Amino acid sequence: MQKISIVDIQHKTFKKALQGYDRAEVDSFLDEVIESLEDEAHARAALEAELADLRDRVSHFKAMEESLHNTLLLAQRTADETKASAHKEADIIKAEARIAVEREIGSYSDRAEEARRQMQRTIETTEKAKSELRSLLMTHLALLERSGPGVSATGASAPENGASTEPHAVLAVDPA
Repeated sequence: MQKISIVDIQHKTFKKALQGYDRAEVDSFLDEVIESLEDEAHARAALEAELADLRDRVSHFKAMEESLHNTLLLAQRTADETKASAHKEADIIKAEARIAVEREIGSYSDRAEEARRQMQRTIETTEKAKSELRSLLMTHLALLERSGPGVSATGASAPENGASTEPHAVLAVDPA
């Protein structure tokens, strides 16, 4: 079935019949139908234009939404990368600091060990010097005791047969 348009209604003619309808009343009704259909056509055209406009706006907003979504994803990715980079940098800084501290501790440990070795050498040298001094003193004491009663407390012996009266050198020892 074909749709009837406004133009079809305007050009429609009816046969005349003997007992037919009042022609003026039919024409008046047809005019009302035409006017109603024209109003409906204008309203429909306005609604279709508004619908097209709304579809364009929806399409525009969908494009904006997609753009905003992509921008948000990019911003999130950038933030995550920046955060990860900051964590990596912090880890590197911590590792470098740890290495520097370990080196410094190692250096101090080496210095402490060297100081201990130096102290041990000093103690050994002191003990050796004490031992040698003790040995020397014991040797001198033994010589003094062997030389007999003619030796004075200063370590000089009494002159015999024209010997020199000059005192002999005495070794001074620090009791510390």
